[in-house]
Amino acid sequence: MMERKVAEVFPPGEFIRDELEERGWTQNDLAEIMGRPIQAISEIVSGKKAITPETAQGLAGAFGTTPELWLNLENAYRLSLTKTDSAQVARKARLYSLAPVHDLVERGWIQGSSNVSILETEIIQFFGLQTIDDEPSRRFAARKSTAYDSMTPPQLAWCYRARQLSAAVHAIPFNRQRFAEGLPELRQMSRDESSLRRLPAFLADVGVRLVVVEHLPKTKIDGVAFWLSEEEKDPVVAVSLRYGRIDHFWFTLMHELAHIYHGDVSGVDCNLVGKDAERFDKKPESERRADKWAANLLVPEDRLQTFVRRCKGRFSKLKIRSFANEIGVHPGIVVGRLQHGDCISYAHSRDMLVDIRRIIVDVASTDGWERLRAI
Repeated sequence: MMERKVAEVFPPGEFIRDELEERGWTQNDLAEIMGRPIQAISEIVSGKKAITPETAQGLAGAFGTTPELWLNLENAYRLSLTKTDSAQVARKARLYSLAPVHDLVERGWIQGSSNVSILETEIIQFFGLQTIDDEPSRRFAARKSTAYDSMTPPQLAWCYRARQLSAAVHAIPFNRQRFAEGLPELRQMSRDESSLRRLPAFLADVGVRLVVVEHLPKTKIDGVAFWLSEEEKDPVVAVSLRYGRIDHFWFTLMHELAHIYHGDVSGVDCNLVGKDAERFDKKPESERRADKWAANLLVPEDRLQTFVRRCKGRFSKLKIRSFANEIGVHPGIVVGRLQHGDCISYAHSRDMLVDIRRIIVDVASTDGWERLRAI
């Protein structure tokens, strides 16, 4: 429906003049009747002073009308004087409903501008839309701690930036058999931090693109797996490195690779790791399957349970390091599994939980984390 546009709006003072003329009253008379100073009445009639609720009550009593009449006349007049273009405001509101504009400008993902047309063009290009009325593709079906069927604008924007970054990463066409055959070598890289420098190149050689996109405020994204094209021969794993612990990184990576291996790359993983991680029994089947696959590939469940029974609740650092060496993973990964299983406290063996963000940022295609590069 088109908005009706009034050709001209008169100040309430014009209507007061009409009422005075009809009754043969002067402004002095009205001031006496209402018990107001003549100057106040004069300023109201001339439009210099706005009609307040109290004044509206007085005018209603003097002229036998309702207070609402005078307040409506006053509001209509004052609105007619404003220079705000509601259409421009509505266009900006649309942009901010699609994306966290301030964060995108701050990260350099779009060009900032006070000109709404320029900003609109930037958002259209960022999401690859035809017009601003289109909706961005949601092939990244959202998964959060409380809902699995929606995605916030910051989460969607993060995914689009990951897609843009991955398009420039070279990898051979994906082959599931080749990928499976490379898993033992991939797992060997979890033994020490230095091996992580080979990780992006290794994944590219089995057909998987790895990118790092620092999370946007309040997204709580840990990772996502998706196909770059409809042919499903170019999988991408994007991680945020929201947590830099070696156990968190490897579990997140393996979880996303599990989605690719099982062909269910349809979820953005939020609250995947950390103390606030989502409970296993609250997740969809595809997510539980990815959790099991990732956890068992790193630390086989049967061997972990044997270790736990052998230790009888006494997990010394020496025992943890010995078990990690026995199964061929970094001791920090074992610590993470023990913490997650409530076998040890989160304060136990924290020195083994090395931060690997600097290493990954140095070797992977990355957006954000500039402060790590400057160290």
